[in-house]
Amino acid sequence: MENTRELVLDMLMEILEKGSYSHLVIRDVLDKYNYKDSREKAFIKRTAEGTLERLIQIDHILDQFSKTPVPKMKPLIRNLLRMSVYQLLFMGNVPESAVCNEAVKLAGKRGFRGLSGYVNGVLRNIARKKDKIAAPPREQDEIRYLSVTYSMPEWLVEMWISAYGRETACRVLGGLLEEHPVTVRLKGSLGGAQKTRWLASLEKQQVRAEMHPYLPFAWRLWNTEGIKNLPGYGEGFFAVQDVSSMLAVEAAGVGDLGQEELLGLDLCAFPGGKSMYLAEKLSGRGKVIARDLSEYKASLMRDNIERMGYTNIEAQVHDALLPDQGLLGRADIVLADLPCSGLGVIGKKRDIKYRIKPENLRELETLQRQILEMAGQYVKPGGILVYSTCTINPGENEKMMEWFINNHPFQKESLSPYLPEPLKKEGAQGMLQLFPGIHETDGFFICRLKRV
Repeated sequence: MENTRELVLDMLMEILEKGSYSHLVIRDVLDKYNYKDSREKAFIKRTAEGTLERLIQIDHILDQFSKTPVPKMKPLIRNLLRMSVYQLLFMGNVPESAVCNEAVKLAGKRGFRGLSGYVNGVLRNIARKKDKIAAPPREQDEIRYLSVTYSMPEWLVEMWISAYGRETACRVLGGLLEEHPVTVRLKGSLGGAQKTRWLASLEKQQVRAEMHPYLPFAWRLWNTEGIKNLPGYGEGFFAVQDVSSMLAVEAAGVGDLGQEELLGLDLCAFPGGKSMYLAEKLSGRGKVIARDLSEYKASLMRDNIERMGYTNIEAQVHDALLPDQGLLGRADIVLADLPCSGLGVIGKKRDIKYRIKPENLRELETLQRQILEMAGQYVKPGGILVYSTCTINPGENEKMMEWFINNHPFQKESLSPYLPEPLKKEGAQGMLQLFPGIHETDGFFICRLKRV
């Protein structure tokens, strides 16, 4: 495991010291070291993700046991201690002696032999006293207590309590720390026998699969180290997509829009899950234009579209802020899943909570308004605009819709006819805020608007 631990250390240095995106770093390392056995890959993934997820809590603990505060530590030592504390406190199957010994060895190997005694002392002390480690007293400062307990920046804890109340906020904080399986959408044309064979081949790879309670074609998968290695990936049996994102396409209500040739437009489409699902729904009766800002994103979408075998969808490069005169007033369905703060997917992209700042929210809200100004113009009279974000923030969600409806010829329509039974009541007013810890999805917001 020594080389494996060094890989995790390098990943944390890349993410926490150089600012690289965690999901990309973890994906690239797992792809590069795909030859390692599944136990090692699982260790790499869990240790890297877990350390990031629990960072505030880990730093709070380190500050109790180290004379040098975390911000003043040498960056390599800081991250070596962080990943070791995660193993000590949250990975009960890893022997404490192995954690401490390998950390000391790694410190020496990376040029910090003089600090190996310090590393050893801090970790062995934490291991010895781990049952006595306490969070900050809740009665003195509840925000600080929740921040450390759930490893969430204090300003986000305050924002969620203020917006949704203490009980909902605490359930969201807990939900973001739960295990997040990969969710896939099975292609509609997949036959029953093919699906049975696919499930059997997953089982052979020790991947646990479970049908999602909201949609029968959505499946949750556990124990996956690399999506591209899964049976059926190359054959286009499935697309990786959270159920919340599938529900945004359901909200378009394709079945209610008549049988004539329909046009769907996805303005900020990458990675293309919603566009492809909409294309599947429009198969034989319409097409989809999926757009994003760069050729890189468009080419990745084209690869995915080809893999899935969809022929009624085209990926294009286009800046959503710039008008396309040829499409104004022509689209039956416009999907506007806009750039957002991503607070609803912190459970999967754990570094978001450390990157985002309150001022970023205001900048994003301004950008969203600008794109929405364009989005509305593409919808034909009687057509549908579906607004969605993967965040939990009224300013980007409910308040954004309030502003849009007050200033544009659109009205909200009930989502209930298009939602699974457990969500029908919540979507009756045309807007749905999904919360991790409360719903079986990522944090996500959906609003269905009709042009009048």
